This record gives sequence, structure tokens and C-alpha cells, in this order.
Amino acid sequence: MSGAGRVLYTPDILSLAVSLIDWPMQDDLSCQAELRSQSCGSVVRVGVELDAAGNVARFGVDAHACALGQASAAVLADHVTGQDRAALIAARDALTAFFAGECADPGDWPGTQHLASALPYPARHGSILLPWRAVVAALDAPGADASR
Repeated sequence: MSGAGRVLYTPDILSLAVSLIDWPMQDDLSCQAELRSQSCGSVVRVGVELDAAGNVARFGVDAHACALGQASAAVLADHVTGQDRAALIAARDALTAFFAGECADPGDWPGTQHLASALPYPARHGSILLPWRAVVAALDAPGADASR
């Protein structure tokens, strides 16, 4: 059995999931998106506010997901402030490639190494990638203008 003998919900994953409370979703965030994972039904809603340079100034998230999806959202939230669209796309693409088996590490976004414990569990990959897909979708939503 794939993943046999491995710990999926590590103490780091559980700690990250609990820390998500520090990033509440707020309705006044101008760029928002909500996505649902087709594989597991997780739902993640994110909101961002951009500064004049097009970098994330404020962030909020509401994640109805397993501990892995919540931990992934927390990893994103911990370092999203100050990032631009290109950095968020690069992080999303690096994680996607990692979970697709196309590269050996999850990228250089701080904290993504904690998500690597889920590599042997493909059914969980959709939930992990959901916050990253949602933040890029929020930046691509009508009304989002990274050039402000």
C-alpha cells in the first residue's frame, strides 16, 4: 500500500492547520475567489488587497478542508504579504509540479517542505493545491488590478 508506515498528519501539519485562525477572511478584501476541489470536496475562499505596486498588502482565507488543506493555506498565508502575482504563480506551479512527480522538491516558498509528507497520498493533493490555485484566481478576478 502506498504511504504505508508514513505519518500523514505530522505535528507540523497539525500546528499549521491550527494557525490558520490568524488569517480570517474579510469581506472588504477587493480580490476574492472561492474554489472547490473536485477530488475531495474541500472549499477554499481567499481574499487579497493589493498595494500600489501590485503586491499583496492584506490576505484572508476561509478553508473548509482537511488538515492538509488548512496547513497548505497557512503556509501560503505566512508569507503572502508583499508577494506579487508572479511569485504566487511560481509557488503554485512549483507545488503542482512536485505533487505531479515532476520535480524532487516543493519549491522555495517557506514552509512548503512540511507539505511533502502528503506526496504518497494523491487523493490529498487537490486539497493542498487549492489555496494556491485560489489566490491566483483571486488576483485574476474581475476588479483585480495588479498595476494599481
